[in-house]
Parts: sequence; C-alpha cells; structure tokens
Amino acid sequence: MELGIYSFGDVQRDAATGELGSTAQATRNLLEAIKLADEVGLDFFGIGEHHTREMPASAATVVLGAAASVTKQIKLGSAVTVLSTDDPVRVYQQFATLDALSNGRAEITAGRGSSTESFPLFGHSLNDYDELFAEKLDLLLDINENETVSWKGKHRPALNDALVVPRPDSGTLPIWLATGGNPQSSVRAGLLGLPISYAIIGGQAARFAPLAELYRRAGAQAQIPASELKISVASPGFVGEDASKAKEQFWSHWHAVMESIGKIRGFAPPPRHHYDLEASGAGALFVGDPEEIARRIVTLHGQIGHMRQFFQMDVGHLPQKDFLRSIELLGTRVKPLVDAELGAKLAA
Repeated sequence: MELGIYSFGDVQRDAATGELGSTAQATRNLLEAIKLADEVGLDFFGIGEHHTREMPASAATVVLGAAASVTKQIKLGSAVTVLSTDDPVRVYQQFATLDALSNGRAEITAGRGSSTESFPLFGHSLNDYDELFAEKLDLLLDINENETVSWKGKHRPALNDALVVPRPDSGTLPIWLATGGNPQSSVRAGLLGLPISYAIIGGQAARFAPLAELYRRAGAQAQIPASELKISVASPGFVGEDASKAKEQFWSHWHAVMESIGKIRGFAPPPRHHYDLEASGAGALFVGDPEEIARRIVTLHGQIGHMRQFFQMDVGHLPQKDFLRSIELLGTRVKPLVDAELGAKLAA
C-alpha cells in the first residue's frame, strides 16, 4: 500500500494577529513538506491546483520540479490538474520535463476540479464544464501515446503532425483520472484503462466500494488487464501521538476551512457532532493516532482494494510544524503498521 500527502499550499495565519501570511512562504512550506515526506519513506506527494488567497498552489510543476532536486524516491504528481481550463500540450510538456528531472517519478492526475475559480481566470465558460474535460482528456491521452499528434476538437486549435516534446524515458506518463464519486467517471476510467483516484472527503468511506466495482467491471468489459486497473483514495487526515488531542486540534482547522468554503458555495459549516462521526470509525476524515489510522486504512483497503491512500493535512491554516509532525508520523509509524498488516494478509 502506497501512502502519501496532497496539499493545496495552505497559507499560514499569524499567531498574534490572525492575519493571513505570505503566499510565497506557503510555497516554500510546500517544498519543505515534500522533502520531509521523502525522507520518512512516503510514496507520493501531490499538489492540487487552486487559485485562491488561502490556497495559492497554482503552479504544481514548478514546485514539484524544485522538489525533484531535493528528493530521491517519492513520486511527484498533481492532485489534481484542472485539465478543463488548461492546455493538454503544455500540461504534458511540463510533466514530461518533471519526469526527466525526477528520473521517472512524475504523474498527472487529471480532473474537472471541484473549485471553479480557474474558469473565469482563464476565460472558460462553466457551461462547457463536461465538454471541456472530455475533449482535453482525449487530447492528453493522444499526446501520451504519440510523439507526433494530429487532432481536432471544438475548444482548442487543431494539431497537424505536431511534435510534442520532451518525452519520458519510459515512453509514457502515468495519467490518473480523478473523481469525487461520479459513476460515469468510474466507467470512463475503466473503459480507457486509466487508474482512478477517488476523492473521499465526506460521508462513509465505504460508499465508494460500489464505484470501485463499477470501475473494475468497465475495465474488464474493455479487456483491460486487472493489473492496470489501479485505485487510489485521497482524503483529509491528520496523525498525532494522542488520538483525542489530534481530533481536537484538527477540528478547529477543518471547521475553519469548511466555514470558508461554505460562504462561497452557500452551505452552513457542519457541526461538531458531524465532525466527530466523520473523524472516527468508517468516516471520511482519517484523524487519530498512528494505530487508529493504520487500522482504518487496512479496513478501507478490504472494502475498496485501493493501492494508494494520500491525505490532505494542512487545512484551515494548520501550523507548519504540526503538518510536518503529522507527515513524520504517517511515514515512520503508520506506514510500517499498514505494510505489516497487509503483508500478513497477502501471505495468509
């Protein structure tokens, strides 16, 4: 089981004044976190594209390119690239460059994006939300398979024998399809033979088990080898030495970000009892001590059969030192427990 982290570049608050800190410092904090994640043996670090004052990680490949020079083993990817409002040619070139600099550790996770600030920023209409993604995914996959591309679509100028370079040493880049639980996305990923990444950010985590089965059935229908049908899970999480203290600390930061998002999207932030339900047992928030988090990962693996789970820890202006400590515990305490348990199950 691969374990990792994803982040949107959460900005710190000044402890004395409560004012939002520097977006530049938030970017430097990301690099520090990626370096630590590699050092403690985590498998993946993803940067999700956002364009807000609180979450300014708008140029993932730049940060990941810097991270490539200070890490050795960890896979570096997006989580996600909002493909609908980007140019697939540039996306591919940037990640192929990252792949070269990291010696084959780059991945693309392509999605529509649950946040829509990139649409007006780059001159796209939300009326084309689904059509943009489908068309641009088609082009991205074409580029991944062919160095010279001829392609025609509605939302981008046509390509005629266009050379797209650089190319990965391995020939192609890993491209994941991200979804928040849309059944059609599971079918699409399965039919295309793409690995799928489920964002489980609320509700009972096991409710994604039928979607995982739908994905595998679609892949089998398309005669995709089972070994190529990979599932990852992205979820909020936080690891502390003491479970009750970890839950108490993460509550204030999680509630703050939910309150902020709620103001934009028109919903009230969930109450404490809702958080307590989601942060334990079968909920979507993986918050607790290392032993609890390891048990819950193993349980979810039994329900979904995923091969990677990665966590968003730096939410609601969580202090950087606490973010780093949680990363350390995930790598040094949680991962060995998960590996031992799943290794024993496979051997039985």
